Amino acid sequence: MRGGGLWQLGQSITRRLAQVDKKVVGRRYFASEAELKKTVLYDFHVANGGKMVPFAGWSMPIQYKDSIMESTVNCRQNGSIFDVSHMCGFSLKGKDCIPFLEKLVIADVAALAPGTGTLTVFTNEKGGAIDDSVITKVQNDHMYIVVNAGCRDKDLAHIEEHMKAFKAKGGDVSWHIHDERSLLALQGPLSASALQHLTKDDLSKLYFGEFRITDINGAHCFITRTGYTGEDGFEISVPSENAVDLAKAILEKSEGKIRLTGLGARDSLRLEAGLCLYGNDMEQHITPVEAGLSWAIGKRRKAEGGFLGAEVILKQLAEGPKIRLVGFTSTGPPPRSHSEIQDEKGTNIGEITSGGFSPCLKKNIAMGYVKSGSHKAGTKAKILVRGKAYDGVVTKKPFVPTKYYKPS
Repeated sequence: MRGGGLWQLGQSITRRLAQVDKKVVGRRYFASEAELKKTVLYDFHVANGGKMVPFAGWSMPIQYKDSIMESTVNCRQNGSIFDVSHMCGFSLKGKDCIPFLEKLVIADVAALAPGTGTLTVFTNEKGGAIDDSVITKVQNDHMYIVVNAGCRDKDLAHIEEHMKAFKAKGGDVSWHIHDERSLLALQGPLSASALQHLTKDDLSKLYFGEFRITDINGAHCFITRTGYTGEDGFEISVPSENAVDLAKAILEKSEGKIRLTGLGARDSLRLEAGLCLYGNDMEQHITPVEAGLSWAIGKRRKAEGGFLGAEVILKQLAEGPKIRLVGFTSTGPPPRSHSEIQDEKGTNIGEITSGGFSPCLKKNIAMGYVKSGSHKAGTKAKILVRGKAYDGVVTKKPFVPTKYYKPS
């Protein structure tokens, strides 16, 4: 199941649970539940009212007792904890780990200072996106990388194939997949104050995109000041045996204002922040330039290339792409993935990739690809929902201003 339908799925589950006997719903999901992987927080989710759904081969909470709308607003007003342990974290080590990684991603990895990271894209030979990822330089011989759950198998196979060839030529690189760890995302304005109670490290000196290895609530953690909501926050890699205790401690320190939050609100939050979801807004045939991620291509990489698909991507940088990812606001029912986009004359100019009703803005927002020339903010369009055309307008992203913690 792709993430773009999470918000809709959450709403439909809420309606069904209100209408249908829960034992019947339980039986309906039982067979598939047995085949799904579970994070170490699974029982904790269920005990706290988590409504569990299949996602990327895992049983994950789509929401808890509050609605997706309420959860989204609470994250921006107070804070949220998300279990994102289904995502795959791994380390690359060795004196050649940076030149190796630079063959696979668009970032200027060498230019990163130790303890800092960036969003990047793993590309294929045609310049398309295999996956987007946050990469962090721990030290010059150690990179920490997190990739999407739904892309884990193909990402690891891709990296392993290229690693074998690299090592066969004498390259010094090895890896470790952190399956012994869980990953929590703590997001929202109260996240820093709640977490500060649990560590001796001064979090006021850890800025957006920075990384640290430190003890939190007595556990040895990797902490990155980053997230997927547009809010200030942290992603915390914690030994799995300490994950439930850490989640409980954060909830306790916030005095109930920070809440457990599911994938439904996570999807609406990232859409409000104008952030791409792989499988919806990015695919194997979409380049970083088309996806609006030219900024993530390092200056040196733009000059030198040296990554898979560089010829295609550098040509697009020079000449401009034929399609571009843009934001939309619209009237009528919320647009959904694959809704057709037309110009005012009724000619097809593109397709919606993610869309929904913004809980914070109280209006429809969406992202989609349009032909270059139709991509400028203020351009009017028609968006087809269930065969009927509704007014839309190209709108700058993010829809909700970001609040990343940066030096003043």
